[in-house]
Order: sequence, then C-alpha cells, then structure tokens
Amino acid sequence: MAILKGGLSVRRYRIIGELPEGFTDVFVDALNTNQFREPQSPTHKGEASGWCQVHNLLDVDFSDVNLWLYNQYALFALRVDKKVVPARLLRAHLEKRMQAWCSANNRPRVPAAVKEELREALEQEMLQKTLPRVQTFEVCWHQNDGWLLFTSDSELPNERFQKLFLRTFALRAVPWSPLDELVGTVGLPEALVSLGATDLRGSVR
Repeated sequence: MAILKGGLSVRRYRIIGELPEGFTDVFVDALNTNQFREPQSPTHKGEASGWCQVHNLLDVDFSDVNLWLYNQYALFALRVDKKVVPARLLRAHLEKRMQAWCSANNRPRVPAAVKEELREALEQEMLQKTLPRVQTFEVCWHQNDGWLLFTSDSELPNERFQKLFLRTFALRAVPWSPLDELVGTVGLPEALVSLGATDLRGSVR
C-alpha cells in the first residue's frame, strides 16, 4: 500500500459533481460493478482493468466499507493487466515452425495463408503460458472536500483512470493545478503575463 508509505509521484484532481444521497451504499455497488475481473480466456490478448483493494490486488469485493473507507477518505486502486507475447520470441518460434512445415511438405517457401495460420496458432499457445504484466495505481479520495490523489503522473494511466472514474461514479475527475489555489487573486493573471507566463492566463480566473 504505497500511498501510506514514503514519497510518491501523484497527480491531484478535483471532483466535479454532487455526491448522491446515501453515497456510501451507492459507491459500494458502483465499485463492485466495475471491479477488476480476470479475462475468461487464458489466451485473452490485450488489457483488462478495474478497481481493486489497496491492501491486496487480488481483493476486489468492496462490500465491507471498513476495508476501503476511512472516515472521509476512500482508498482503492486501479488494476491494469496486460498480456502480450514477446515479439522476438514469437518470431524465433515461428521461423522454426515454418522450417518444419517446408520440410514436411517438401516446399521451398511457406504460403502467406499458411504462415498466418502458424503464427496465430503459435501465439495462442504462447499466450496460455504467459503471465500478464500487472500494474496498480492507488487512489486517495477525500469525499467531503472533493479532491483526489492518483499515484501516477504518466498520461496513459491517468486517462484510463479518468474514464473509469466517470463510468463508475458519474463524477468527473479534473486535473488540479497549483494555480487553482490562487483563483480569485487580484492582479495575478497580469503579473504572470508580465513574467512571460502567457500560457497561464486562461488557467487563472
């Protein structure tokens, strides 16, 4: 549970939207509906994502609020699994299979259609033996004050998080700039522009 240990790289958000009546029960159902689920097929290729507990990425049931809700703080995590076959290893094995096919069929070259069949069959075999790459990104949400921390500053995880958060809670997570703390400060936009920070004029209102 990295969010409770040491230093972190985080991106801060403010939450746009009203919390529903009885939001704790509503969010239990929402988190369980969008919890991480293992792909049904062992040869599933690509990504699978969803919410999990921060304590253990294998725990995906949010029915017990004591495991993720601490007073006004909600702690949970985005889990992303991605299974891919190493491209170089796939090419090496495919070359061997093509050589075997040519020998068995007394042909100098493998037809394109046969090559594709061999490649697809080999990829399925390798996917069954391949473990996914697993990543988790933790979330700390102060529900009363409407701010949230997400433990990644990379674009792709943050985009994925924003989409899943909106789908789960029907609330928008909007990136929070340090300049947001200065909203309403008289003369600030002009002062920033005078210092050459012209791209910030639209951020301070």
